[in-house]
Amino acid sequence: MKADLGSVLLVLHALAAVTVAKPGVDQQIAQLEATNSKLLRYPTQFTQGIMPKMIHSHNDYWRDVPLLTALSLGVASVEADVSLINGTLFVGHEAAALTPDRTLDSLYIQPLLQILKKQNPRDAFTVGSTTLNGVFDTASSTPLQLLIDIKTDGVEALPFILKAFQPLREGGYLTTFANDTLTYSAVTVIGTGNSPLEQVKALSPRDYFFDAPLTQLTNATLNTTWGPTLSPIASTDYETAVGWDGIAPITDDQKANITKFVLDAHALGIRARFWDTPAWPVYARENIWRALLEGGADWLNADDLEAASSF
Repeated sequence: MKADLGSVLLVLHALAAVTVAKPGVDQQIAQLEATNSKLLRYPTQFTQGIMPKMIHSHNDYWRDVPLLTALSLGVASVEADVSLINGTLFVGHEAAALTPDRTLDSLYIQPLLQILKKQNPRDAFTVGSTTLNGVFDTASSTPLQLLIDIKTDGVEALPFILKAFQPLREGGYLTTFANDTLTYSAVTVIGTGNSPLEQVKALSPRDYFFDAPLTQLTNATLNTTWGPTLSPIASTDYETAVGWDGIAPITDDQKANITKFVLDAHALGIRARFWDTPAWPVYARENIWRALLEGGADWLNADDLEAASSF
């Protein structure tokens, strides 16, 4: 009995020695994480490991956490509905959804400033650097697209919106068209909804762009020269432009409409987006997403970001 017990103790001791002598990679990872080792930290890791995707977060302010939820999934375009009331820019789909705390500044501008300061540290390593990082650590030159859907009078709201973006402007974080040169930066702001076309065209320099009408890019009566310096994106209502329900077989005419509108945009250097695509049934939604991407659409308009990001 004593011999058996001794043998067991010897075996246990040997196993313990092996464990101490040869820690596995998982153990070392756990140890580094448990001690919050400096080896695991670097300044721009706020979006560490997140790959940006050409997904547009439709009505982004409906998320549990606006902006940040989209970024966590790699969504590279977000949308805020904005209403000017008594000099303040509130964010929400309709008047009944507005609150004093949910403003363009609190939900988007200030969070973006905080993120971009993290992504652009000022230290001994960045002295003399002339380039700015965007929000995505894995693709620092990729701008975040921010659509501003003006719900109130656009002519009245535009000066307030331009003023609201001054902190980002001062940091050099806004994509800007000036002196016949389009310079991309961390955030590209594009007006939609009631954004006033003529006032946007008149901006010089321009760091607030216009969401062009995808189905009217060749309409000469609009008296507008469309291009990425005015409109980096062109959008249209999916139902009006295509109308396929994703359930019945898509017709040749419906396919041709997708291709035509996308090619019209691409010929001008503009990216294409179809909004208000059906959300249910899920298989129909995914059939539509697939048809749009196969037809060349650049931005996948989505309400279910988790589904879109894994599509």
